[in-house]
Amino acid sequence: MLADGFAKWTRRFEDERERRRAQGDPEWGRGAALHPAIWGSVQRFQVGEDGDGANLVGKADQAGDADYGRAVRLFVAEEQNHARLLARLLAAGGMPTLAGHWSDTVFVRLRRLMGLRMELLVLMIAEVVALRYYRALRDGTGDALTSEVARRILSDEERHVPFHCERLHASLAELPRAVRRPVMALWRLLLLAVCLVVAADHGPALRRLGVGHLRFVGDVMSSSRSVVSAVLAPRPDAWTSTG
Repeated sequence: MLADGFAKWTRRFEDERERRRAQGDPEWGRGAALHPAIWGSVQRFQVGEDGDGANLVGKADQAGDADYGRAVRLFVAEEQNHARLLARLLAAGGMPTLAGHWSDTVFVRLRRLMGLRMELLVLMIAEVVALRYYRALRDGTGDALTSEVARRILSDEERHVPFHCERLHASLAELPRAVRRPVMALWRLLLLAVCLVVAADHGPALRRLGVGHLRFVGDVMSSSRSVVSAVLAPRPDAWTSTG
């Protein structure tokens, strides 16, 4: 970890918050027109982005690093903004939000099973899948408003992944060296299982976005190798996404 620890992440999140304020919202009045399968997919992702993040914030505070706790609160605020952007996008297309979805319920329960390390490992699965999904949504709809919303969310997610990688690097460093790679290998297996479920659940939408099941799964698993390297390497902040 660098000398200033997670204080640098607090500054990055704060800088991004100010940039968003100066930029303002997309022009919702343009409206949005998407295939019903894509609307249904966006509705389910909106549920996944929503939440108060109280459980993660509580565990971050218990970790005893005040800078990390502040950064986590800013991260949660960005995720809540994603939920707001997706809700406004749905409204622009005359679509309602969902009260809940089984996939979000499963993820939340898994994240709450153990401590901060488990919470972040499960959260990282959602983040890595989201990177590929929002890239597909940005590039595949042909709808200007949807592409802009997806681009904004994707830009945030590309910062979230190295942020979590850095904390996971510190967390795994507390484990015996021989255990660290097996933990990340198991993480990739769980990621693969989740990715297969997402590809099936969102299959009609992904096809409309020009991404087949196998390509989606392959792209996510390929990007996960960089994530594993970032978590295990001394400089996880060096992680960069592709696309």
